[in-house]
Amino acid sequence: MNIAIIAQNRKKELMVQFCIAYCGVLAKHEICATGTTGKMIIDATGLRVNCLLPGPTGGEQQIAARVAYNEIDLVLLFRDPMEKYEHQIEINNLLRNCDLNSIPVATNVATAEVLIQGLARGDLAWREIINPVAR
Repeated sequence: MNIAIIAQNRKKELMVQFCIAYCGVLAKHEICATGTTGKMIIDATGLRVNCLLPGPTGGEQQIAARVAYNEIDLVLLFRDPMEKYEHQIEINNLLRNCDLNSIPVATNVATAEVLIQGLARGDLAWREIINPVAR
């Protein structure tokens, strides 16, 4: 499966810790991430991560476009609800695209854990049935 990872500034370390905890599961899948988050994950875990542009300079748009083309199967977006971001429109577009294409998305660590546990059990295999083109 193709997994996209994004973490806003104050959530980057939490995302890194999450990826360390679930490195075994994530290693079995293709991962792309916004630039800084991706580099931090690589440094901490050694996972293969396709690093896109940093979020504010277009990384979120790159992921949103992949979601729109049904090239992403799962999005992990750790966002900081207490922080105001200039590029909130891009985040909203990404979330809308996930809803339009029935892409599971987690915006916090609790939901991400549920999705990763489901991924490990094979609960998200329906993505391969519904969307065989995205492989």
